[in-house]
Amino acid sequence: MFDTKTVKSRKYLTLSCQVSNNCCTFAHRKIIKGKSMKDDTIIKSLKTIMNRRGITQRELANMIGKDETVISRWFAGKVGISSSSITLLESALGEKIYDDSNLKRALITGVTGQDGSYLSEFLIEKGYDVHGIIRRSSVDYRERIAHLEGHPNFHLHYGDLGDSMSLVKVIGAVRPDEIYNLAAQSHVQVSFDSPEFTADVDATGVLRVLEAVRACGMEKTCRIYQASTSELYGKVEEVPQNENTPFHPYSPYAVAKLYGFWIVKEYREAYNMFCCSGILFNHESERRGETFVTRKITLAAARIAQGMQDCLYLGNMSSLRDWGYAKDYVECMWLILQNCKPEDFVIATGVQHSVREFAYYAFKHAGIELEFRGEGLREVGVCVKVRGNVSKTLVGKELIRVSEDFYRPTDVVNLWGDPTKAKAKLGWNPNKTSFEDLVKIMVESDMAKVAGEGVAAKVRTNLAEYLEKGIVK
Repeated sequence: MFDTKTVKSRKYLTLSCQVSNNCCTFAHRKIIKGKSMKDDTIIKSLKTIMNRRGITQRELANMIGKDETVISRWFAGKVGISSSSITLLESALGEKIYDDSNLKRALITGVTGQDGSYLSEFLIEKGYDVHGIIRRSSVDYRERIAHLEGHPNFHLHYGDLGDSMSLVKVIGAVRPDEIYNLAAQSHVQVSFDSPEFTADVDATGVLRVLEAVRACGMEKTCRIYQASTSELYGKVEEVPQNENTPFHPYSPYAVAKLYGFWIVKEYREAYNMFCCSGILFNHESERRGETFVTRKITLAAARIAQGMQDCLYLGNMSSLRDWGYAKDYVECMWLILQNCKPEDFVIATGVQHSVREFAYYAFKHAGIELEFRGEGLREVGVCVKVRGNVSKTLVGKELIRVSEDFYRPTDVVNLWGDPTKAKAKLGWNPNKTSFEDLVKIMVESDMAKVAGEGVAAKVRTNLAEYLEKGIVK
């Protein structure tokens, strides 16, 4: 259907392409590797029943109306067994092959987000029955969890942090052992534009979750994790920041999150509930939203390297952040709820970098060497060298410029976390993925994404040309 030579960097064309409805879509979703504990239990139970009753794989396939290769793939652990297949098997065999009543149940708000998708994968691997809350929408926003849908350990429910009754209904129906409240309006700049909505979700929404647990009579049995933020420190009063550092929130988002932090602490002390906050410093990944500065940088680096963008505009490049890999951070969320007593923890790497450094390494991994010149609003990132398939015409050009439009009314410029407590009490390793490795992971993902966009554009152009010439109808 198309010529792969049109892609500027064939190195990144590693994803399967499907052309349909006059467009090109890349299947880029990561599938969980290996079998879950539930799959192992089901296969073991199924084999026991088949051996006892003398049923072969071919006979089992005929009983449930599936191809024998499907059964072979189940037994080889190449694919999981869906809930519908379990029901089909139990109906055909006339007996129960799996009882999930003893599985630990986790409920995740914000399941469609970066952290929610990684946490879902992590908990499924741990043998949990995972339930997620999603909001009704006419637009499909579930691409981060699409690969989990249909998994027997993964279930979705409609609900909203702005609707207390929906939370009571979902929590009452699921009756989770653990709740991870990750849902939030999490964009700092947006919180200045929509402060009331931010307060309703990020502040009052936390209260609604806590009250829903109490309304369902689960305050003694359900453990609750609240996703807090390093933005609480805001106009920082000491560096690095730990669990005892005074808070000084510096945005509507941070103020709302501060209420969430304190209401969790209040319910822990007033009602003896096992509820904790994880004060997460900046954590990124290839699943980060495209409006966040890190993803904005890696996407721009990929597009500039492949000739699809001319320049990247940023705000304060001297802002300092403690960046970690979101996939590593969800493990710490889980460890917090496995602790013997409810406590709050800082989740950070303990290593600090500037926005400028992030941009430098992002462009470097995309094949572009930058040199920064000037200061403040006049600072620019100039291309001094290129590698690989990157066009040499970029050398000498200003690829990064500063725009006052991206400065915030009040800007937090120095966040640096101290994860000593999490390392000592939880045994968590905050440096599993280095800063450079994190940037590399994100850039490689976006190089592939941009390569796909280029192929899609070529397909659309060719199709329009063919239609115009009457080659296809």
